[in-house]
Amino acid sequence: MPTIIISSVIDAPIEKVWERIRDFNGLPNWHPRMVESEIEGGKSATEIGCVRKFKVASGAMIREQLQSFSDGDRTVTYSIIEHPAPISNHSSTLKLTHVTDGDRTFAEWSATFDAPAEKCDEIAKGMGENVFQGGFNALKEHFSKKG
Repeated sequence: MPTIIISSVIDAPIEKVWERIRDFNGLPNWHPRMVESEIEGGKSATEIGCVRKFKVASGAMIREQLQSFSDGDRTVTYSIIEHPAPISNHSSTLKLTHVTDGDRTFAEWSATFDAPAEKCDEIAKGMGENVFQGGFNALKEHFSKKG
């Protein structure tokens, strides 16, 4: 089971970064690879168990289920339930922590999943670089324009 951990420091207060990313249905608002998103069944985007279905820039559709959500801890945990890659037993957590030096935000996005051995490295690399680091880069760019 591969484990991916990507972290970054974003030059913005944690409250602002959390406000931007906390909406489980809001990926297209801040992540450049995500182009459409909807919560199935009319549930709230913070309701544990809700499922978001979104389309990525390549056209692929992905479904993810919210496992936990905390405004207090500024964490979101979700699992992939449908993906074009052969992924199973997936769990990802996006967590923000306040950096007191400069009122910045430490962001960490981690994941574990199962995949066929011959695909694990490729899937892990794509998830780490394109999804996790790509999201952090977009956040950094967004907040650098706000300063």
